[in-house]
Amino acid sequence: MAISGTDPASVRVDSWTWAIRLFKTRSAAAAACRSGHVRVNGTTAKPAQPVKAGDEVRIRAAGVERIVEVVRPITKRVGAVVAVECYADNTPPPPPREVLASIPQRDRGAGRPTKRERREIDRLRGL
Repeated sequence: MAISGTDPASVRVDSWTWAIRLFKTRSAAAAACRSGHVRVNGTTAKPAQPVKAGDEVRIRAAGVERIVEVVRPITKRVGAVVAVECYADNTPPPPPREVLASIPQRDRGAGRPTKRERREIDRLRGL
């Protein structure tokens, strides 16, 4: 299915990320832009910042950063099959599970002593 009409030269970044289905609602896309989770060509983007073909958009959501390149700027929300044709996903693959498992986790209470534990340590030291 082709996109009807002529494609605009540039569109708003919040509208484009919503149109290609990276966000469920346009207001969620605008909120992500306002909170600094969306970058266009390395700079933090406001919701109305224009994007054009060839721009790199980085979106940080749920601890994962997606890197997409604008192939075709569109304003209307389209189906998933057509939306994939409008961007190139350059996101690196996630690390293997064994690498994630090897990252040490701190045991609860193993960090800074609590006030109660500090008083016990002071009492034992004779302070």
